Amino acid sequence: MSSAQSAPVSLPRVAITYCTQCRWMLRAAYFGQELLSTFGTQIGEIALIPVTGGVFTAELDATSEDGDGDRPVETKTVLLWDRKAEGGFPETKVLKQRVRDRIDPKRDLGHSDVGGKKGRKEGEGKENVKVEKEGEGGVKDGEVCEDCK
Repeated sequence: MSSAQSAPVSLPRVAITYCTQCRWMLRAAYFGQELLSTFGTQIGEIALIPVTGGVFTAELDATSEDGDGDRPVETKTVLLWDRKAEGGFPETKVLKQRVRDRIDPKRDLGHSDVGGKKGRKEGEGKENVKVEKEGEGGVKDGEVCEDCK
């Protein structure tokens, strides 16, 4: 039996950083599961990174391919979502669209796409972002951990 070896393929990595004091681990895991279910083998890793301080961010690390092997391979990190900057949590479809726009822009997300399968046009929908309220998931309404204030 012969084993063929292939060159390692560098797939994108999504890092979801979440606040443990706010109890956002399940939300982070849910987003990771949804991205893996949607993109399958187009994503190489989903990392859940526990921190404190009311942080909830999603970042995509993608390695640029140089084609000929002469130039060094470069990894670029793109911020997909920041709870503090965007005023809440993303809808799942918005996070999927932002990942898609970076790793496979021509991919149709079907019902998760802005305007449905046939309604999305190039560049459409990026300003049309809906966020979930802060009180959903994690800390009870009215309660905020000290670092999150």
